[in-house]
Amino acid sequence: MRSPSFRLAPRPSPAVHLTGALAARTGDEAAGPALALAGFAAAGSTSGAASLLACVTVAAAVGGPVVGALLDRSPRPGRILAGALALYAAGLGAVLLGLGRLPFAVTAALAVVTGLMGPALSGGWTAQLPGLAPADRMSRLHGLDSLTFSAAALAGPALAGGAALVLGAPAAVVVAAALVAAAVPVAWALPPAGPPRGGRPGGGGVRAVFRRGPLLRATVASVGGATAQGVVAACLPALGARALGAPGRGVLLLSVAAAASLAATALHARLPHSVPAGRVLWGAALAQAGAWVVAATGGPVALVVAFAVAGAAEGPQLTALFAVRHEETPEGLRGRVFAVGASVKITGFAVGAVVAGWVAARSVPAALLLAAVLCAVSALPYAGARGRAGQRDARDAT
Repeated sequence: MRSPSFRLAPRPSPAVHLTGALAARTGDEAAGPALALAGFAAAGSTSGAASLLACVTVAAAVGGPVVGALLDRSPRPGRILAGALALYAAGLGAVLLGLGRLPFAVTAALAVVTGLMGPALSGGWTAQLPGLAPADRMSRLHGLDSLTFSAAALAGPALAGGAALVLGAPAAVVVAAALVAAAVPVAWALPPAGPPRGGRPGGGGVRAVFRRGPLLRATVASVGGATAQGVVAACLPALGARALGAPGRGVLLLSVAAAASLAATALHARLPHSVPAGRVLWGAALAQAGAWVVAATGGPVALVVAFAVAGAAEGPQLTALFAVRHEETPEGLRGRVFAVGASVKITGFAVGAVVAGWVAARSVPAALLLAAVLCAVSALPYAGARGRAGQRDARDAT
């Protein structure tokens, strides 16, 4: 008697996988501005727009560990990722339909539920790369994967703004949801990962991040940079008004940073990786700190240079972050570690934006200097690690 056979969807190539990741991440980058525009159009106030954006963002702190645990425990993690993408896209549609029709509290609750799936759009894809290519190709794939983040950061807000300008704010949300939904078939076809693995949801990933020195240092550098970005994002309207002639022009500085990040990541992917990933992480953190000090001077040229330098540092930093996580993460915890990392990074951005609102109301340069301090502090764990390594070498030599 012949055993039953099951026909699985064709395994996607790395190129198809990266295309799916790019679509999902572009939709995610478009979703924030799109929800802000739709919320402003429906509520007629910036507070309504900010509330929607905050609801989607802060939920990532809870959703990341849970989604990551499900990815690690499932024999078909692609199916979990596909479900998360579908729920995120559907959630965006539900929020859009609820605006102006349901009480705002209900719409905000829908935004929170939608945001729970957010980390899957970033870390969920990256965690599946090892199943698509041999180990000797992972360094290049890390660079290409980082490239999709930079490209999404450049294209997402532009698509949202263009759709809102031509077709209205609700169309921007539709575009974001469509991009995320387009990635669902690619995620569904991802290869199996073996039998389900046990473990308490979220716990293993959190323990791995905080107990393994290289993972903790990389996460601190990443979260410090993201928190600084949240601070800077809150300053953009004021910077546009003071230095560029109009509040809306401040957003153009993000395009400068994204373009520089895209170029630096593409260059980094082509270079031989002789510099250790840890050194790239702390060097990039210090470069971003210097950039925000320059931005605090407030001149138009200084702002453009500062955002270009910060973006160019962010691209290789992200590639190095992925390399550390792939190398240091215990087998069976990759999905959890990447999702936890994404969730704390998103939360850091939200906290930075909230804190900057208080500081920038009194002094925009002070807020930018706060961003510089956050980046510099995030590099300190690497200084301590080098000091301990030097002490060990001295003891070994005696």
